[in-house]
Amino acid sequence: MSGNPTTAATHFRCGQVAIVGRPNVGKSTLLNHLVGHKLSITSRKPQTTRWNLLGVKTGADWQALYVDTPGIPGRYPVPLNRHMLREVKNALDGVDVALHVIEALRWTAADAAVRDRLRDTRRPVLLVINKIDRLADRAQLLPFISGIFKSGGYDEVVPISARNNESIAQLEEVVRKLLPEAPPAFPEEQLTDRTERFLAAELIREKLTRRLGDELPYSLSVTVDRFRATGKVTHIDATIWVESAGQKAIVIGRGGKMLKAVGEQARGDIEKMIDGPVHLRTWVKVRKRWTDDEKALRQFGYSG
Repeated sequence: MSGNPTTAATHFRCGQVAIVGRPNVGKSTLLNHLVGHKLSITSRKPQTTRWNLLGVKTGADWQALYVDTPGIPGRYPVPLNRHMLREVKNALDGVDVALHVIEALRWTAADAAVRDRLRDTRRPVLLVINKIDRLADRAQLLPFISGIFKSGGYDEVVPISARNNESIAQLEEVVRKLLPEAPPAFPEEQLTDRTERFLAAELIREKLTRRLGDELPYSLSVTVDRFRATGKVTHIDATIWVESAGQKAIVIGRGGKMLKAVGEQARGDIEKMIDGPVHLRTWVKVRKRWTDDEKALRQFGYSG
């Protein structure tokens, strides 16, 4: 997933595009459709995304460096929230274009807070109104958009349905025109700067998040302890971290059924990602109050 950038074409455009918004507005689904590959994990649980995730999309004379960011504000303990806020700040520090994703016909105080934060970037900001597929009458969008635009802060608005891939091409064209002239930052075939090891851990966490209740996913983390190819098979050892013995029992499930199902689903997605067979082994371990422990956060990759 790495290499030397291609030779820049005349008037080539390249820039960083931050995808920001409050939790559960569809930022990760949007990233996956923009790049045409599943990079960012998704679920109906708010704040599934915990790290910035780069997705590279290269056209004939342009390259967009899309960055999926954690949703803010959060329900996590202060140290983990601080990590996610830092991730958003890092994405905005070098941004060339920002996409503020909101839900159709829903504007909250959290949305307003994101808009105010984006004003400080002094870069083009697009209002991306997602989930329009849920509207019975799309004519309702006009007064909704008008009311938001009166407050200022946006250069353009693009209504979309990320789930149905509706108007994604239109959004991409608007972004392309706003990118600065610059050579490509990555080779044409590169999709992300993240390792397969990182993506494998995220896929395991996705399956857990989708299967478990409303509270437990916020106490979960996954680390990959071994990622090694032996012949045609990639061997992966992963640890699922929880905060209590009770949570451990839930993750394992009666007779190990939950953990087995999670492993089978995750293995399938990882095999698609690396295009080869995978032998996945998982363990569940307790690290009390890890979400509130700076040392544990660093160990699990939430710092730096």
